[in-house]
Amino acid sequence: MAQPTQEQIENLREKLRLYDYQYHVLDQPSVSDQEYDRLFNELLKLEAEHPEYRDPLSPTQKIGGTPLERFEKYQHRQLMLGLQNVYNEEELGEYFDRWKESLGEHFKVTAEPKFDGLAVELVYEKGRLVVASTRGDGETGENVTENVKTIRSVPLLLRGNFPPLVEARGEILLMKEDFRKLNEERLRTGEAPFANPRNAAAGSIRQLDPREAAKRSLDFFAHSAGQIDSHEVKTQSGLLKDFAKWGLKTNPLTQLLKSRLEVQQYFETLEKKREGLPYEIDGVVIKLDSIAAQRELGNVARSPRWAVAYKYKAQEANTRLLGVTFQVGRTGVITPVAELEPVEIGGVTVRRAGLHNEDQVREIGLKVGDWVVVKRAGDVIPDVQSVLVGKRTGKEKKIIFPKKCPACHSPVVRLEGEAAHRCTNRACPAQMIESLKHFVGKRAMNIEGLGKKWIEIFAEHKLIHHFSDVYDLNKEKLRTIERQGERSTDKLLEAIERSKNTTLARFIFALGIPFVGESTAKLLADHYGSLEDFLSASMESLQSVEEVGEKVAESIRKFAEESHNQKEIKRLLERGVQPKAEKRQVGDALAGKTFVITGTLPTLSRDEASALIQSHGGKTSGSVSKKTSYVVVGEAAGSKLEKANKLGVPTLTEEALRKLIKNA
Repeated sequence: MAQPTQEQIENLREKLRLYDYQYHVLDQPSVSDQEYDRLFNELLKLEAEHPEYRDPLSPTQKIGGTPLERFEKYQHRQLMLGLQNVYNEEELGEYFDRWKESLGEHFKVTAEPKFDGLAVELVYEKGRLVVASTRGDGETGENVTENVKTIRSVPLLLRGNFPPLVEARGEILLMKEDFRKLNEERLRTGEAPFANPRNAAAGSIRQLDPREAAKRSLDFFAHSAGQIDSHEVKTQSGLLKDFAKWGLKTNPLTQLLKSRLEVQQYFETLEKKREGLPYEIDGVVIKLDSIAAQRELGNVARSPRWAVAYKYKAQEANTRLLGVTFQVGRTGVITPVAELEPVEIGGVTVRRAGLHNEDQVREIGLKVGDWVVVKRAGDVIPDVQSVLVGKRTGKEKKIIFPKKCPACHSPVVRLEGEAAHRCTNRACPAQMIESLKHFVGKRAMNIEGLGKKWIEIFAEHKLIHHFSDVYDLNKEKLRTIERQGERSTDKLLEAIERSKNTTLARFIFALGIPFVGESTAKLLADHYGSLEDFLSASMESLQSVEEVGEKVAESIRKFAEESHNQKEIKRLLERGVQPKAEKRQVGDALAGKTFVITGTLPTLSRDEASALIQSHGGKTSGSVSKKTSYVVVGEAAGSKLEKANKLGVPTLTEEALRKLIKNA
């Protein structure tokens, strides 16, 4: 009869094999990294304590799973290893102590951001890209050459004096902004959005049609090497310089450091910049700089002894789905919201998470009562990533999407080609309330003190229904609200009065025209200069404006031609709302020029840089095109810099931007 310890070991092995398969083969991880590491370390400990149960097929003796069959297999010349993870200073210190025992007190390490992407190897023979493959199980990967060739940051030919054979290893990833745009497009075309940028990158590389992969704005960063012939590499930092000389993209945030203290400082500094980076990271990778030292220390079965991943506090956790509620947005879209058993993620208690639409719910197989993996990133609403199917009890219940609007009980439709369910009632009170919240918001009419709670109370008392009703509020009406005191009434009415003198850009944004965001509203206001000219602009005229394509132009024309909208704008103007084109506060040094900002600037946030440009007559845009005058480049600039180089758009540093303003 098997002993409990043996059963425990076998159960852990089976679990880890399943999780490896889900992560490495399906690209659908079902547990968080920390949960996996906890189980893996538990198995390591038990196997060390009970060598009699040693098994060469244990997950501790291998790197991952097996590749999918739909691509040709590719045998790596050298193993593609994973990294061991540490989560605090003490664990990091243990690595440094071991390195000191082997190497003495004085050695250098490189520290670089740890991408949350897809690991790949690029093989160059005589400077030509001949194979691109995924890591697979570390020994055998998938040949994804044709798809990788479509990535702009992957050179098909190396530059300069390169060795006859170069195996460059790195990560394929999708920038945050490109991920957002990809998901918006998928929602518009009725497809389920990707759960995170890593899944999007992996899914893109595994497209069987390279033309589809080419549509995704993927990026590649080289960070290590397999085999390199006829070329001596002495240091990791030197390797990265070689890569750069050969035309391979590397991360400019990589630093050469001399101590554990410097690594800790780098780790903490990068964490502060993390949300502002254009890509997702989940920690810092630390490597011994000396290649000779790397060879001396060697590898364990699964990872190198000379490198470690220092991970940030988990941004995901496991919890239970208690139920699903449905919210109605200002355009009528009905969005499912996951109601969760409260769980702490990254120091914040999370009770609700986004679910996007029915397609996502069906794709991950979600049921009420399921244990789920929830991820939180910065200020973004937490997302349900996956279901822990192994924890099911059989009591879970299917999620039923409503046939009637939860707010007004009107029929709900899902139009052909769309992923979203929509309420068919244009007079739906929930849509009205959400539109009003948008209208009075800080970035729109900026009516201080008129927040979500008061909008709902005033609507319940039938004091407001349309935007213009806000400007009909007075002391007499507000006295009907029990909690509205004299002082707060005066302050609110003063804020409403102040909001009448607004900018044209804010007013256009406040109207809530579909596809017209804050940046586009600013460009439209700058281009037309008056509300009348904007509302009467033709399709052709609108499409001449930066960031305005056919779809946005159609949306603006449709909005402007609807009689209800015309009447509402007229009522707003009659009540004293005066949207005016913004006057330049400093001068017109940058008049007629359009700027795009990318990366992290030394002293200015992106909003501050935009304000500086706009105050001197310039315009800012979120995307690079032939119409762009300059791209302002900071640290960790992404695909926008590459597009600028391709189109021949000049680039500026923050310092050069200031000089341009000063010398104009």
